[in-house]
Amino acid sequence: MVRPRGSVPSALVALAVLVLLAGCSSDKGEPDVPTREPATAAVAPAPRTPPAGQVIGLSAPIRNLLAESGTGLLAALDASSDSSTLLFLIDPAAPSGAGQRTVTLPAHGTSLAQGKPGEVLVTAPGFVIRVDAASGAVTETPVEGDVRSVRQREDGTLVVGTADGAVRILGPGGDVRDSVSGLTSADVVALTADRIAVLDRRQTSVTEIDPAKDRLGLALRAGDGATNMIADHFGRVIVTDTAGEELLVYTTGPLVLRQRFPVGSSPYALTYDRRSETVWVTCTQSNEVVGFDLSTGIPEEVGRYPTVRQPDSVTVDERTGDLFVGSATGDGVQRIRADQLKRGQ
Repeated sequence: MVRPRGSVPSALVALAVLVLLAGCSSDKGEPDVPTREPATAAVAPAPRTPPAGQVIGLSAPIRNLLAESGTGLLAALDASSDSSTLLFLIDPAAPSGAGQRTVTLPAHGTSLAQGKPGEVLVTAPGFVIRVDAASGAVTETPVEGDVRSVRQREDGTLVVGTADGAVRILGPGGDVRDSVSGLTSADVVALTADRIAVLDRRQTSVTEIDPAKDRLGLALRAGDGATNMIADHFGRVIVTDTAGEELLVYTTGPLVLRQRFPVGSSPYALTYDRRSETVWVTCTQSNEVVGFDLSTGIPEEVGRYPTVRQPDSVTVDERTGDLFVGSATGDGVQRIRADQLKRGQ
């Protein structure tokens, strides 16, 4: 059943508020809350339409993709089950197959994030790994737990989420300045002006944390099986509900679900282009990437393009507006130039 588009009534929001975890535990001291197996991207069929733009050849399947803001290089994390210690640095301006370097990581990488300009952050069990995009040099910051997500603030502090549901704030030197626990898993963290938002895939929920308070804040159900989350420069938190095939838009302080919109075709990875104020979402069932304008109460579709097979990762170059989509089946990295996106071709 397709749910109504647009703003969400306050009554629905109230019903979606989750019970806070304090005082609710099992005999083992673990949170006693309903959980589910984390949702995953749908298995994509063979593409029926050639991908838009151009494809940069890369034989390895890609788990995560990042357009590094300082250098314009692409960082691609190898998704091979036995090779996730490999990070590819790709120059999209070079001819296909040229301008690619491989960095061997000291641990099994799980996700990528922007560090300071010129630096890529890689999460791994027990570490946040810093990679200098220009030189490929690697440094490690030890972190307790299996780190699943990281974001860097402007002051250099790191906000990390771990597989056991902890959110830790680390100083630039790696010292733990604060820690909040109570979630089942802290799979994705996102930063707004005055809040931290945390996606728990096993509870399919979004929880906000006020950094001034050492506890979890409000929490809301995030559809039927949420997988990924980002924040934009307006302070909105955007989530893909892959199992429910919807796009969810929240604001924080307090946490409120503002928009929900049916996307279909197993929406999964997402990125935000602040130049055009467009959120791009990959749809793995149809091998497509779809753009939405969120400026009104109802997300408006502004572009739809065929992609490489199994588009499990997407990123946008902040400097150019070019869109990049990574294939998790080894079909390469797709580049759709900004001028092509503007023409709607």
